[in-house]
Amino acid sequence: MTSKPPAPGDHIRDIAPAFADLTRDVLFGDVWERPALKKRDRSLATVTALIAMNRTEQLPGHLARALDNGVTKNEIIELITHLAFYSGWPNSMSALSVARQVFEQHPGKP
Repeated sequence: MTSKPPAPGDHIRDIAPAFADLTRDVLFGDVWERPALKKRDRSLATVTALIAMNRTEQLPGHLARALDNGVTKNEIIELITHLAFYSGWPNSMSALSVARQVFEQHPGKP
């Protein structure tokens, strides 16, 4: 029996239940489900924004989501490399460290 992954926002439910509900219902229940962009494209946009803003705390979950949404490990590495020239070398170096950890946790993904 496999365990179900926690719902988006569950890690903050104990201190901010309304924020957890907004995360689950609005961000991931509405925004991520809008048909104008494919989830793969939303993942690329989100990962790009997180790297550019050096938001590494949010990056592991979104890198894993990107893999689940069909973005390959090679594409993620290429994206991080490309962003080094637009958002800063240190941001990309930090993102590579996070990507390594996520890739180790998702060995079956290409």
